Order: sequence, then structure tokens, then C-alpha cells
Amino acid sequence: MQNRDSLDEWLRWQENLMEETILLGLERVQKVYQRLFPNGVPFFVVTVGGTNGKGSTISFIEGIYRDSEYKIGCSTSPHLIKYNERYAIDGKIVDDATIVRAFEAIERKREGISLTYFEFSTLAALLIFAEASIDIAILEVGLGGRLDSVNVVDCDIAVITNIDIDHTDYLGNTRESIGLEKAGIMRKNKSCFCADQDPPKSLLAYADEIGANLAFVREPYGGEIGLKGDHQKINAALAIKVVEQLNGQFPVSSEMIKAGARKAQIAARFQQIESGNKTVILDVAHNSAAVKTLVKMLEKNAMPTVAIFSALADKDIDDMIRLASKTIMHWFLVPISSERALQTDDLKNIFDSSQATTVCSDMKSAINQALLHNNSSRVVIFGSFYTVTDAMVILQDN
Repeated sequence: MQNRDSLDEWLRWQENLMEETILLGLERVQKVYQRLFPNGVPFFVVTVGGTNGKGSTISFIEGIYRDSEYKIGCSTSPHLIKYNERYAIDGKIVDDATIVRAFEAIERKREGISLTYFEFSTLAALLIFAEASIDIAILEVGLGGRLDSVNVVDCDIAVITNIDIDHTDYLGNTRESIGLEKAGIMRKNKSCFCADQDPPKSLLAYADEIGANLAFVREPYGGEIGLKGDHQKINAALAIKVVEQLNGQFPVSSEMIKAGARKAQIAARFQQIESGNKTVILDVAHNSAAVKTLVKMLEKNAMPTVAIFSALADKDIDDMIRLASKTIMHWFLVPISSERALQTDDLKNIFDSSQATTVCSDMKSAINQALLHNNSSRVVIFGSFYTVTDAMVILQDN
């Protein structure tokens, strides 16, 4: 085994191990998983899939258990600033040495089987949580469900937040095809809670076919929550359903549920920062459904707003711009650190002549220009995780 001492060395190596960053399918990762866990993982598993709201739902579940006697592991993706954010135990991010130990264990069992960056990440989460002797693992599905590496684990409870159009190159371009992919995380005779208010027929049919216990969350949580937006109240209600289902094995009081809903926090979901005389909103809205929700939030407190925006080329960027345009008086278009990003000149061509746009050389320039814009009082930064990450790095240094 080639000597790789630091986490950065391991991550650089993983990025170059396979040409494809995303390669859906469970055959390869399943073999390594079975070598690592021949008897399955030694903890209870909640798998969280859906188009939007996965991270928020996980933050509510984790918040409720934060002050309990149970040890909770959360695996989420992508990270914003630091890779370690992908793994947290009882709300604390895991250190480099723990992650490297997991990677070394995977490499010993891999025996020539190629794994993607994401597959390494999934297996590492399971090893980290096993080493820490956690009680419950909450695993976020990266893409789809049926063929995502997280689905190597047979979950005890499945969660599907909602189903909308995204990742069409991988999942299909209809809600029915995407719904079937998301449904793949369900298991026979196990509970699945779904918050989609108009579920695709494919989801219902698959639940019937395999005998999953599918139930829907229709009513938003009525109590106080730590995250902004009415849509988060549905995510809170979904999280509480999971906790209530687990109450026989992992009991918590109603007071702990209320306190957990209040303390839930997650970065870059309508996160508000004050900078000089401007309000800056960071939001990872990166598809049409998420942008629609973002616009509703902005309209609740209407004020002159400019945007810093960029997006990945495989998104429905035309629709994202169309949805947000009525709330944005000027767009600052910025390059982002992803090979999948749409180039800024191509992005500018999507806008029509009536829309004010400025192409910026980098994120620092975009932030400076947006903050100096005379006629606005709010800057919203959105379009992709990469956009927000790049902005957060600059804003932290200011």
C-alpha cells in the first residue's frame, strides 16, 4: 500500500483513482462493504434521501438526540469548507486521524476493486461510526437512492424528504423516474417516512411491490424551530416522525423533541450575515425547486436585492434564473471551483438584455462589487454548493 500520511494526500489520491467522479452502481462498493462488515453494521441506520431538505431534516433529528444518552453519527455531503464536515458524532466533526484510519482500513480490504471518492466517503463513515460505538447512524444519500453508495446498507428507517427535478443525467427527467430512484432506499417491512405532498405513482408502486411501510407527513410542525422558513417546518415534522418511530428503542421526552427542534442549525440554508450596511444571505439552492423556496423567503421581507450567482452546467439554469429574476435587481456572475461549472461568459448569454449583469473575475471581486452596489440593501449568494463555499471562505476572512 502506497504511503499516504495526511488526509489531504488521501483525498488527492482518491480523486485520481477513478476517472469518473460519479459512477452509480452498488456492485463494487458492495463487495468491499461485505468484507468490512460481514455481519452488517453494528448500529441502527436511518437513511435520508430526497431532492432538497436532506441536510435540514438530519439537523433536526441530530438536534433532538443531542442531549440524550444515545450516541449519534451523522454522515452528510457535500462539505462546505472542510472535508471533515461529512462526519459528525454527537454534533462534533471528526478529526483527520480518525478519517485516515478508516481510509487505511478500506484500502486493506479493497484488493484492487476501484472505488469512487464518494464510495470511499460512505465506507469511511460506517467504519468511523462503528469504531465510535454509536447507537444511531443518520446517512444522507448523495444522489438518487437506488444506486447510491449509501444504499449498500440496509436501513432500519428510510426518509424521503421530497421529489423534484434534479440530476436528470443520472436519474431521468421526470418525477416518476426520479421517484423510482429515490424509492430504492426503502426496505421490506421497514418504515419509510416521506414529506412529498404530491408523491409520484412510482414511489407508491415500489413501496407496495416490496412491502415497505410507507407513511406521509402532511402537516408542518407547529412549534418553534431553529431554521428559517415555513418549508423547514415540514422537515422538522418529518424528523419528529422518525424520532417517534424510534421511541421504543431510543426513548426521548417531548421536551427533548421541542428543544431539539429549536436548536437545529445548518450552514448555508438561508444563513444571514451582516456586512456593513448590507444583509448577506447564503443559500445552497442549486435546482429549480430550491430556488423557488429561496424566492419565497426573500419575498417575505422584500428589499432591493442583488445576487452573486453561478451554477453547474448540468442544472436547469434558465429556470433558476427565471424564478429568481423578479427579486433580483442586478446579477454578479462569478466563476466557481468546479470542472462542472458553466463558464461565466456562457452564463451571461442566458440572461436577456433587460437583466442587469456583471461578469466578475473571481468571488472576492463579486463580493466587493455587490457590497458596494448603491441601490441595494441585500446580497443573496446562491446557485450551487461551490458558489456558497467560495463565498464563505472570502467572508470568513473579512
